[in-house]
Amino acid sequence: MIEYSPELIKRLNDFKKHTFFEILDLVDRVFIIVDYNENVIIGKRGFLPEEKERGLVLVFNSQMKFQWDDEALLATLVFGGAREKCYIPINSIAAVFSPELRVQLTVPVLKSINFEEPSDSLKKDISEKDKISKIINLSDFRKKK
Repeated sequence: MIEYSPELIKRLNDFKKHTFFEILDLVDRVFIIVDYNENVIIGKRGFLPEEKERGLVLVFNSQMKFQWDDEALLATLVFGGAREKCYIPINSIAAVFSPELRVQLTVPVLKSINFEEPSDSLKKDISEKDKISKIINLSDFRKKK
């Protein structure tokens, strides 16, 4: 049985990042599966019950603004018209894949590893954004006669 040392985990996370950006460069769209963890922040929305069991699939393209650093993937994503600030620890990314290329990298999510907690300023920024409600005019979505 292989031992998941901090060095091995770092190299696996680097491999995820490399795969992510290679796919993005080739087909301009990449999918990830994020396993539920209490340190993953998906804005106010959070994880739905079935996503806590199966994981959450997220899609990225090259036009999106996001940041991937050594600790986490930071992005503002849209769910049902609502913009949500997301903090995804790299250790919580279970898969990076592309349906177009039929390529997939899956890795174990090591729940016993201590995940980095988001900074207090990031938590505050996310909670402040959640307090601002956005009103959507439903008449924009109705069929016009």
